[in-house]
This record gives sequence, structure tokens and C-alpha cells, in this order.
Amino acid sequence: MKPFTKHTGLVVPMDRSDIDTDQLVPKQFLKRIERSGFGKFLFFDYRYLDDGRDNPEFVLNRPEYRGATVLLARRNFGCGSSREHAPWAIADFGFRVILASSYADIFFNNSFKNGYLPIRLTEEQIEDLFQRESRYKPWQLTVDLERQLLTDDHGLALSFDVDPFRKHCLLNGLDDIGLTLVHEDKILAWEHAHA
Repeated sequence: MKPFTKHTGLVVPMDRSDIDTDQLVPKQFLKRIERSGFGKFLFFDYRYLDDGRDNPEFVLNRPEYRGATVLLARRNFGCGSSREHAPWAIADFGFRVILASSYADIFFNNSFKNGYLPIRLTEEQIEDLFQRESRYKPWQLTVDLERQLLTDDHGLALSFDVDPFRKHCLLNGLDDIGLTLVHEDKILAWEHAHA
């Protein structure tokens, strides 16, 4: 997993609450067994018209938001079923940060395991970020995980909380397998001793 220390990226506003995992990745794509390639299915029903063309009305298809890596949304992001495909699609699409006032627990936990940072802020702070995006577009944010700080070029300095263990894992690029491999020498020693 790629370490996350500091990220500056274009912010895309998704002014919706209760974005569920079926909206993130519709059920027809859950038959795939590989973990990669899900980015093309992210928000599929919103991104594409019935004939397969891009929906020009959907925010991710607008030219000014191409290449966005910071997703700004409202409360209860990632609710619905516990499919891990949704965090895979977010990561595969290229998002490194999600900003919302609340998340579904399973989605929130899976986000860290897939190498991007979900940040919880108050609803007032989220509203301020939507206002800033509208005022300064194209608007970029810098997320400094070590300092737990969001900044922009217009005077924003907003601190955020993150669990110390999850912070450690992101800073060091450690998913569940990486955490195990940190102890590879001890594992090998135990295997040799008990062969």
C-alpha cells in the first residue's frame, strides 16, 4: 500500500447525504473477483447515461473536476451493505481523501485498509468547505496527516482527528498484510523452531 503523509489535490463537491455502497458500486459489478479495476464502476448509475455515454450533468464528468483526488460529501457516507468493493472503487478511481461529517462504520474502517484517508468533520465545517469550493473553484486542499491539518491557499487551517494506529498504518503504507510482514523475521524464526 502506498504511504500517505501529505496530499494536495483538487476537491470535487458531491453535495449529497447518505451515499450508499450500491450508489458507489452497483450490484451487477460485484461478481468480479479481482480487487483492481473498480474505478470505472464508481458512481456508475450517475456517471453514465443509458446508452453508455458520460452523463454531462454528473459532477465527476465535468471537465473542471477531472483528476480530482479529494471528495467532499455530506453525512453518512458509505452506508448500506458492507461490500468492500466500494472502498476498492474509491481507491482505484484515484481518490486519496474523503471529507464528510459521518461515515458508515464498516466503510470507514475499510477506507484506511485501502490506503486513503476518510476525515470526519462537523457539519458546520463541511458546510464551510462546500462554500469555499464554490467560491474558489478550482479549489485545492492540502491534507497533512502527520500534523492532522487541512489547509488551502485562502487561509484555511483546520485540524482533524485520526486514530493513532490508523495514522501509523497510513503513514507507513501498511495494510493488514503489511502489518503482518513487519514481523516476518519473528514468524520465520517461529516456523524454523517448530518445523
